[in-house]
Amino acid sequence: MKNIIVTVFIFVGLQTYAQKKDLDVPYVPTDQSVVDAMLDLAGLKSGDRHYDLGCGDGRIVITAAKRGAIATGIDLDPQRIQEANENAKKEGVTDKVTFIEGDLFDFDFSKADVLTLYLLPSVNLKLRPKILDEMKPGTKVVSHAFDMGDWKPKKEIEVDGHTLFLWTVPAREK
Repeated sequence: MKNIIVTVFIFVGLQTYAQKKDLDVPYVPTDQSVVDAMLDLAGLKSGDRHYDLGCGDGRIVITAAKRGAIATGIDLDPQRIQEANENAKKEGVTDKVTFIEGDLFDFDFSKADVLTLYLLPSVNLKLRPKILDEMKPGTKVVSHAFDMGDWKPKKEIEVDGHTLFLWTVPAREK
């Protein structure tokens, strides 16, 4: 029951915040245990190309870089990009990460081996065709908290009261 109340509170709060800021998705930090579980679930390896959509303060990107990934984060909010760059500097990984201020729908993340996101359900659904049409087959996609409608995840796990979903981009039908 507690998890349901917390999820509803976060979901309603996210929608209210998003409306105030004219952003598609507000910034809600992800616990480090969840960050680690997301990257573990994706099977992130050294040398993988990792993209985090709606990267916020950069914690997922920074963690991926510390694991040896070529890590990029994109966020619409310039304040979050500034914070992400400051955090990368504090963590000593500025040479291993890239943060881009921009709209994820206009961004090319097709070369990703691993894609992570913590977006609202409506944004996930809007993003799904881009993922399926543009990303290479075999790419791992991990979402924190929200699914992608009728695209069934390969795996779903709970971590400290948070649900994580894993999909693998399928081969395109010819």
